[in-house]
Amino acid sequence: MLRAALPLLALPLVGVAEEPPQKSGSPGEPPPGLALFRWQWHEVEAPYLVALWILVASLAKIVFHLSRKVTSLVPESCLLILLGLVLGGIVLAVAKKAEYQLEPGTFFLFLLPPIVLDSGYFMPSRLFFDNLGAILTYAVVGTLWNAFTTGAALWGLQQAGLVAPRVQAGFLDFLLFGSLISAVDPVAVLAVFEEVHVNETLFIIVFGESLLNDAVTVVLYKVCNSFVEMGSANVQATDYLKGVASLFVVSLGGAAVGLVFAFLLALTTRFTKRVRIIEPLLVFLLAYAAYLTAEMASLSAILAVTMCGLGCKKYVEANISHKSRTAVKYTMKTLASCAETVIFMLLGISAVDSSKWAWDSGLVLGTLVFILFFRALGVVLQTWVLNQFRLVPLDKIDQVVMSYGGLRGAVAFALVILLDRTKVPAKDYFVATTIVVVFFTVIVQGLTIKPLVKWLKVKRSEHHKPTLNQELHEHTFDHILAAVEDVVGHHGYHYWRDRWEQFDKKYLSQLLMRRSAYRIRDQIWDVYYRLNIRDAISFVDQGGHVLSSAGLTLPSMPSRNSVAETSVTNLLRESGSGACLDLQVIDTVRSGRDREDAVMHHLLCGGLYKPRRRYKASCSRHFISEDAQERQDKEIFQQNMKRRLESFKSTKHNICFTKSKPRLRKTGRRKKDGVANAEATNGKPPRDLGFQDTAAVILTVESDKEEESDSSETEKEDDEGIIFVARATSEVLQEGKVSGEEGEVQREESPWNSLPQQA
Repeated sequence: MLRAALPLLALPLVGVAEEPPQKSGSPGEPPPGLALFRWQWHEVEAPYLVALWILVASLAKIVFHLSRKVTSLVPESCLLILLGLVLGGIVLAVAKKAEYQLEPGTFFLFLLPPIVLDSGYFMPSRLFFDNLGAILTYAVVGTLWNAFTTGAALWGLQQAGLVAPRVQAGFLDFLLFGSLISAVDPVAVLAVFEEVHVNETLFIIVFGESLLNDAVTVVLYKVCNSFVEMGSANVQATDYLKGVASLFVVSLGGAAVGLVFAFLLALTTRFTKRVRIIEPLLVFLLAYAAYLTAEMASLSAILAVTMCGLGCKKYVEANISHKSRTAVKYTMKTLASCAETVIFMLLGISAVDSSKWAWDSGLVLGTLVFILFFRALGVVLQTWVLNQFRLVPLDKIDQVVMSYGGLRGAVAFALVILLDRTKVPAKDYFVATTIVVVFFTVIVQGLTIKPLVKWLKVKRSEHHKPTLNQELHEHTFDHILAAVEDVVGHHGYHYWRDRWEQFDKKYLSQLLMRRSAYRIRDQIWDVYYRLNIRDAISFVDQGGHVLSSAGLTLPSMPSRNSVAETSVTNLLRESGSGACLDLQVIDTVRSGRDREDAVMHHLLCGGLYKPRRRYKASCSRHFISEDAQERQDKEIFQQNMKRRLESFKSTKHNICFTKSKPRLRKTGRRKKDGVANAEATNGKPPRDLGFQDTAAVILTVESDKEEESDSSETEKEDDEGIIFVARATSEVLQEGKVSGEEGEVQREESPWNSLPQQA
């Protein structure tokens, strides 16, 4: 079991599961007695060393972060590589040989998947797809450019006599080396750029390129390696065509595998309502299965797990519970951090073993110069083309950071270790050159990129989330731009994104989300709910007492201009209640963003109603569910209805009824017709609703229980307006005593003339 499951850290597993041979006693001697203590190191050697390495790496990270000055100047990846060099030197001095190496199988099957899954799952999808054209250009065209130019330049350097004759490599050998050394490494980019905190657009372009260029790297590496094994004389024209076709097969196939497993993961989590405990396990299991499936089919495994994380997050987050989301987040971050730490430590340890590499100064210096020069030249040329189509062009400063941020890492080292020395005689020289390139890009460029960013005054990332007002305006502009493209007949980016959102809302969300999650996914309502929760927490922190729904009232909504001048004391005095769940009366609200959220909170309080859950139309405002968590929302509804009644003061004798057909029961309709005919017979004029009567009015809302029993009738009447009936307080209270204390008064269909006469 240990041989199959724990090749981690390339530990020597010889004798792991084998007991040391015991000397058998002579036939005449009695068997040995019971031993009180036995040392069985061979049984636990492999897992113990794995745990020990992870513990050492974790303690090293703790020590690094004890000094804020050190971590602010030196990236953590550089410190881990240096620690690996020290530990490797100690092991080499004690054991007289290099014991532990970064093996390719360990790296690709155990260490790389959690890092890529964490990056894909938490990647900002909107920003990624907004810059998808630039990312694909740099990932595909840029990687091909770097690979062929670097390989051809190194071959030309050899032909010029600047590389030692002992480096026995041909043109295909240098192309193979160029394919593995030219790809930007996602682990190194993530480790360095997260500490630099460049702006989001620059980060997503460089990091997205490092993820998506895996398909190009895998294809180039396998094609060039096959050509080397075949020999240049045996390569035919059809082989080149197959190599080009394999680029599409590997990339599109890897993406398809990831999307299939994302669909399965989202569909599976839809039915885990009664087994919440296995939700985090399903996320990791199916994502890892996507990686292994793509690797098994010789497709791009990095692209598969990236698309799996991108595609499933929206639906998985809506289906699983809050505790499961927290468990997934921190487990994924922990695994990725541990894997990244072990990778950089083993890179340092692997460099100590001089038996696996050979040095040639011309090859090393030439490779460093060529990868920097062709990377910068490729970025400049591609950016010039992209800026012809981008709305926000990439300036020269961004191009400098992108050129300098092309870091190489463990992917290149693992690929060069996989080379066959019998097929590639110059493997040892390629290994030494790769180690130097990785150390130079991670340590030297990692150390200098932060001062470079400060010196060039590159725009840094904003660490705060957008305000509610910004989110509303962003969605508004998205709809406006999609409408403009639709009107002019131009099917551009916004048009197709709007089409995709409509398709997702109509089909995918209803299929992959459980019904309860799909019904409550309204974003504005979610923000409004979170604001109320924050207000309640702040109120309790200030020593408030929780009151019942009958004693819970909200202050009237002030105008936008009077928000800054409103006194907290006056608001508390006017509310008439000890509980006030309003954002404006919290003394801790000081910042401009909180003030802006307070204004938007008031707008939502005055004009937002929970749509009826059974309805598909998101704009239905007929009823509010009687859920215990929505008690405050019912109070908002009642307060708004009360303000509407007060607006009748200006038109006392001109009460206008709606032209829409009232939704009343047959019994209520007969009762209303009978009372109206009686008043017409007696000659009594209709009664006016005075302002003083509105203070003694209680508005009630129809319960959801009625909705459940009469779903077919209510679905036919989606477009009808809100119907409310006012009754005297005494009548409602008297009726409430008869029906029993239910917590809420049911809506009664009584005529308007049941109101008391004005004094």
